[in-house]
Amino acid sequence: MTETVPSADPVAEPGPAGAGPRVGWIGTGRMGAAMAARLARAGTDLTVWNRTRAKAEPLAELGCTVADRISELRDLDVVFTMVSTPADLEQVLLGDGGLIADPDHVPAAVIDCSTVSTESSTAMREACEARGVDFLSAPVSGNGKVVRAGGLTLVVSGPEETYQRFAPLLAHIGKSATYVGEGDVARLVKICHNLMLGVVTQSLAEITVLAEKGGVPRHAFLEFLNDSVMGSVFTRYKSPAFVNLDYTPTFTPILLRKDFDLGLAAARELDVPMPVAAVTAQLVQASVGSGRVDEDFAILLDLQAAASGLELKPENVAVDDGLSAADAADPGETADTGKEG
Repeated sequence: MTETVPSADPVAEPGPAGAGPRVGWIGTGRMGAAMAARLARAGTDLTVWNRTRAKAEPLAELGCTVADRISELRDLDVVFTMVSTPADLEQVLLGDGGLIADPDHVPAAVIDCSTVSTESSTAMREACEARGVDFLSAPVSGNGKVVRAGGLTLVVSGPEETYQRFAPLLAHIGKSATYVGEGDVARLVKICHNLMLGVVTQSLAEITVLAEKGGVPRHAFLEFLNDSVMGSVFTRYKSPAFVNLDYTPTFTPILLRKDFDLGLAAARELDVPMPVAAVTAQLVQASVGSGRVDEDFAILLDLQAAASGLELKPENVAVDDGLSAADAADPGETADTGKEG
């Protein structure tokens, strides 16, 4: 079955500590900090840990306890994890001093919001279940600014009873949480989502360059597109970067390449031809090969322009990204380059 839990009030006032489950959070990079801040503002009894403690300390302003060691989170009711890679996830769960490294002291449940492969997720699920810990896969769609605007969406799989138990916490974090089934199927849903992210961005780059080379300013073309039936929340959100060539990272080419690798591997395993995604993967690889790995993946626009013999210049036009209400950063928001944890 599928079920979507709507968001709680995004401006809920903090409640009394101890009124709900005791919650832990591992990984306070760009995404993790913003998500944890929403839980804290909803009055959640929250303990946070990050490999670099300085990234977690601003959350103390919202009443969070900042732990020195992961082991301090072991006896909580539920612990969220938000890290970059499968190796990071394995380390924080099973490594020296990891969350479930001591089978006699473990949380009741782990909810992992990272983007990792289905295989990695299954291995961590099995490790948790062997220790009596429920495990939910809950990858997300959005970035730090989307989180602050209350627009984050989550896709969740695992034991449905566990999902129902912690659905109120998920509702504090984002706009919606959609339950898609048992096991780790949420990972495949997120990977499919990010394949579309890359394909749509490359397509948007191609048509924007075509319009500009034909004499249409980028801001005018994108304004029309965004107001048409073909526009979307995403095309509007990406328009300022395309118009003004501001590639401040929200998601880097390295991270997008990882997701394309995962997606195409899943396609091979399931015998699904994906010619458009395969070509886009090579263009994402070209953006990595260009050396601009610390910029936003919207640099696909630059690569398309270069291939088209078009020199791009910032248009210096104010463009609404649809998320202007979220311009002020939360405490805990960090200016890293898109890598969490």
